[in-house]
Amino acid sequence: MLTQRPYGSWPSTITAADVAAGTIPLGGACFYQDSAIIQQGRPSEGGRVTLVQQPLAEGGTEKELVPAPFNVRSRVHEYGGASWLLIDEANAVIFSNFADQRVYRLSLADGTTQVLTPESRRDGEPLLRFADFSIGPSGSVLAIMEDQSSEPVRHIVQLPLDGSASDQVEQIRRLSAPARFVAYPRLNPTGEKICWISWEHPNMPWDGTELHLAEWADGGVLPDTVIAGGPAESIMQPEWVDADRIGFISDASGWWNPYLYHVSSGRTTRLIARDSEFAGPLWQVGTRWYLVESRHELLCTYGRGTGALARLHVDTGGLHELPLPFTGLRPLDVRDNWLLAAASSMSAGEQITLLNLENLEHRPLAHSIERLPEPSLLPAVEEFECRNAHGQPVHALLYRPRNAGYTGLDGELPPFVTMVHGGPTAQAQAKLSTAIAYYTSRGIGVVDVNYGGSTGYGRAYRNRLRGQWGVVDVDDTVAVIDALVEQGIADPNRVGIEGGSAGGWTVLSALTNTQRFTAGISRYGVSDLVGLVEDTHDFESHYMYSLVGPYPEAADLYAQRAPINHVAQIGCPVLLLQGDEDKVVPPAQSQVVADALAERGIPYAYVLFEGEQHGFRKAQNIIAALETSLAFYAQIFGFHADVPSLTLTGS
Repeated sequence: MLTQRPYGSWPSTITAADVAAGTIPLGGACFYQDSAIIQQGRPSEGGRVTLVQQPLAEGGTEKELVPAPFNVRSRVHEYGGASWLLIDEANAVIFSNFADQRVYRLSLADGTTQVLTPESRRDGEPLLRFADFSIGPSGSVLAIMEDQSSEPVRHIVQLPLDGSASDQVEQIRRLSAPARFVAYPRLNPTGEKICWISWEHPNMPWDGTELHLAEWADGGVLPDTVIAGGPAESIMQPEWVDADRIGFISDASGWWNPYLYHVSSGRTTRLIARDSEFAGPLWQVGTRWYLVESRHELLCTYGRGTGALARLHVDTGGLHELPLPFTGLRPLDVRDNWLLAAASSMSAGEQITLLNLENLEHRPLAHSIERLPEPSLLPAVEEFECRNAHGQPVHALLYRPRNAGYTGLDGELPPFVTMVHGGPTAQAQAKLSTAIAYYTSRGIGVVDVNYGGSTGYGRAYRNRLRGQWGVVDVDDTVAVIDALVEQGIADPNRVGIEGGSAGGWTVLSALTNTQRFTAGISRYGVSDLVGLVEDTHDFESHYMYSLVGPYPEAADLYAQRAPINHVAQIGCPVLLLQGDEDKVVPPAQSQVVADALAERGIPYAYVLFEGEQHGFRKAQNIIAALETSLAFYAQIFGFHADVPSLTLTGS
C-alpha cells in the first residue's frame, strides 16, 4: 500500500553528500599491459584529476599513478581536454599539470617525474598551455600549444620527450602557422604526413573548421593544404585509417556523418548517409567519437538522443550496430578484440567499461557513481517531444517523481524543476544522475530540455538558435512546461527552472520574459552580454556573434536581450550560485543580478563559493549548492525538506 505524503517531502536516503562523494568524474582511458589507465576526478581533493591503473582481471586492486599535488588538467581553451597520453615505447605517461600548465613525463617503471616544458607566467597566470597529445616521431609527441603571451594563438607543435625544452621554449618546434584555434594533430603511420583542423573567430568549432594536410619534413613550419571544410562546414576528429586515407566527420549534409579522404587521389567519399549524429560539439579538445579498429573498420557511436555503438565498414559503408544495454557509449581505446568505452545507463550512470567485441560481454572497470542508490529511488526516463508556438519539434527528457511506497496527496500534482543545459551548444543526455534522483526521490519531477540549438538533432536544429539566444531557448523551454501542465503531469503553480552557465542565461531570460516559472536558480549564469563579450576567455569571446549578433554593431540587441536590463520584470524568487574564480562567466555576472534584485525588493539569495571556477568541483560546495537548492524550492513550493532552511533577502 502506498503512503501518501506531499510531493517534495518524501523521505529519501539520497543525500547531497552522497551526490558529491559518490560522483567521480571520469575521463579518457587506454590499455596498458594487462591493465587500463583511467582518468578520474577526486571531489574530496578539491576536484583534483588523477590517473589510476586498473587491472583488467576481476578482483584487481586500483593503483594511483599521479600523486598529489599534481592535477592532470589542461587549460587550453579553458575547458581543456586530452591532457595526458601513454607513451608505450618509453613506458611513460605525459600530462599537463593544472597549476603551472607545464607538461610532465611520468615513468611507469619507478614513478619519477620529469618536466618537459618551460615555466612561463605573467601575473601568476601560465602563458603556455598544452593539450591534445598524440604520438609523433620517435622521441617526441605532437600537441596543441596555446600561447597567451600576447594575442592568444595556437600552434601544432612537436614536443621532445628528453626534457630539452624544460627551460628552452626554442626546443619546441612549431609545425603549423599561427591560428586562433587548432586541434587533432595526427601523424600518419609511416611518419610522412600530418593532418589537423583549425578555425578562426568568429566561428566556433561546430560552425566551421578546416582540415589541413602537410608533408612531414625536418625544419620549421610545415606548408599545408586545406583539403576539406570551411566557414559553414564543421569537421571533427580526423584520424588516419592507413597511410593514404584520412577518416573524418563532417556535417556538410546537415548531420555529422563519417567521410574518407584519399590522399593520393584527392578524392573524398561519404562513408554513410544517415540522419544521425556521429559526433558532437568540440568543447574539450581531443574528444573522440570513433576509433580505427583496422584499415577496414571503424568503431563509432551514433544516434540522436542516445548513442549506440556500431562497426562501420570503410570499404562497403555498411553499418552494423552492436546491441548493448547503454543509453550512450563513446569508444576510448581498442586492442585486439577488446574495447575500453565510456558508457552510460539509467541504472549505473557513467562508467568505464571493458567490452569483448566478439561476444559483447562487458563489465565496468570504474564507476562515476561509487555508491548506487536503491533502485526503488531511481527515476525512469521518458523521451518527451512537443511543439513550440511555431509548430517546430522540441525535445526533452522527462523524469517523474519516484520513490517506491510513496505517492502524493489526493488531487495533488507534483512540483517540477525544469533543467536547462549549458553550452548552449550541448545536449541533455539520458543517464542516471544522482542529482536528478535527489529531487525525484523526494517527489519533485524533473524535465531536462533540449531546446532548439541543442546538439544531437542535426545542424538545422542547432542553427535554430543562431541570432536567437534568449528567444528560441526560452520559447522552447516554456513550450515543454506548457505541454506538461496541459497533460496534467506538472503543477502549474510550482514550476522551477535551473541551469548553469549558458543554462543560467536561459533561466534569467525566462524569468525576465515570461511569468511561467515560480522559482529560478542560476548557477554561474550569464546575465550581461556586453560584460560577457568584454570579459570572457578567448575561446568563447566571439560565441555571441552567432548566438546574438556581431558586437558592437548589434549593441542595441545585446542590451535588449540581456536579463540584467529587465530584472524589474522578474516575478518570482531567485537563487544565485557562483564560483569566485570563474574565468568563463566571472562573478560580476551574478553580482549585478543580485544587486538589481536587492534594489527592486525581489526575494533572492546569492551564494559565492570560494576557490571554485566554472562548475563546482569541491565536495563541500557540491553539497552546499544542492542542499541550498532544495531548501529554496521547499520554501517557495511549500513542502518540508530535510536540509537547513534558507533565508531569502527581501522576503
